[in-house]
Amino acid sequence: MTETAAQTGGCQCGAVRYRAEGELGYPHICHCRMCQKAAGNYFLPLAAAKRQDFELTRGEPKWFRSSDLVRRGFCGDCGTPLFYDIPEADFINIALGSLDEPDAVKPVMQSSTDRKMSWFHALDRLPVEPQPETPDRENAIAASNHQHPDHDTNSWPPGESP
Repeated sequence: MTETAAQTGGCQCGAVRYRAEGELGYPHICHCRMCQKAAGNYFLPLAAAKRQDFELTRGEPKWFRSSDLVRRGFCGDCGTPLFYDIPEADFINIALGSLDEPDAVKPVMQSSTDRKMSWFHALDRLPVEPQPETPDRENAIAASNHQHPDHDTNSWPPGESP
């Protein structure tokens, strides 16, 4: 379980933003093949917000029905995976990487570990790429950043009125 403070988040471009009041339940990492495909990654970290405590604060996600029971919400502009939703349930799962403060929610469980990558146990032994002495590329990327900041804004992109 997480702290009871509100969690906010959204997509990379800022077109879709949300707020979840209270506790996020069952923070976990799902290794199932559907989550791998939906995230474009090896796993998808998720946690559940009670539907009555969840609201979209900007925009509307696009939805893909990944099974008869589940739909996946994502930003139609930038493609960020945001939600795993069973419409009949009293909760909606939030993709934890889309939180403004993803470090605030620590997974407590893993699911579908039969699909977990067989080499994950060796990740901590991989060599670490050194930080460049002249961070020209990082500075150029930072100076041209179009990503929404990790907090709510009245309007986005900058300069647009609400």
